[in-house]
Amino acid sequence: MNIRIGFGVDVHQLSETHELFIGGKKIESDLGAVGHSDADVLLHAICDALLGAANLRDIGYHFSDKDPKYKGIDSKILLKEVVNLISEKGWSVVNIDCTVILELPKLNPHIPDMQEIIASILKVTVDEVSIKATTHEKVDSFGERKAVKAYAVCLLHKA
Repeated sequence: MNIRIGFGVDVHQLSETHELFIGGKKIESDLGAVGHSDADVLLHAICDALLGAANLRDIGYHFSDKDPKYKGIDSKILLKEVVNLISEKGWSVVNIDCTVILELPKLNPHIPDMQEIIASILKVTVDEVSIKATTHEKVDSFGERKAVKAYAVCLLHKA
């Protein structure tokens, strides 16, 4: 059996002029993430973890923020394309484990919905999608609500 581990991280600035999308879900918040796409920090970190494990570079390589066709794009579309890319190389997802760092709003009530959305795209069960949320205890740009960050690791399997 051939397996690989991948790691992804993403950061987006927060602003009053944007909406907040995390894990494929719109979250009600007074601040949203700034980015070329919908700036879904969690889905972007997962994309990078999957691409890294399959040795396919990173999300910016495949979906340039200089390309107007990705302006405002739903990151679920990007994740679906990444799943297609890794599948073309014979890889499938075993599981993912993620952490989102965001002071407010609290994400725990939204995690089951995020797991359902992500599991569906990755073609795995909800049990294979671990999502945790934490604050930064009011320390630095994350704790001061200036930014949001996500980490993701994945395990891929090739039969």
